[in-house]
Amino acid sequence: MSHLTTYDKVFVDSLDLSSDQLGKELQYQSVPNWDSVGHMQLIAGIEEAFDIMLDTDDIIDFSSYEVGKEILSKYDIVI
Repeated sequence: MSHLTTYDKVFVDSLDLSSDQLGKELQYQSVPNWDSVGHMQLIAGIEEAFDIMLDTDDIIDFSSYEVGKEILSKYDIVI
């Protein structure tokens, strides 16, 4: 599975989204399930899927689908 496929699956599963909701417009609190609880579920899913531990600042800064890709690149995960 590619990193993009894994990344997308985590978003879909963690936030109960459809794949057509993924993209540049998807941001924190732009959908009902991406609230503070959903955010932590998303972070946990990403950490598990990519076998990493995100820094606290990265968790706070993870504010959109696109920003998440940039943050993961710091962990050598290129999407």
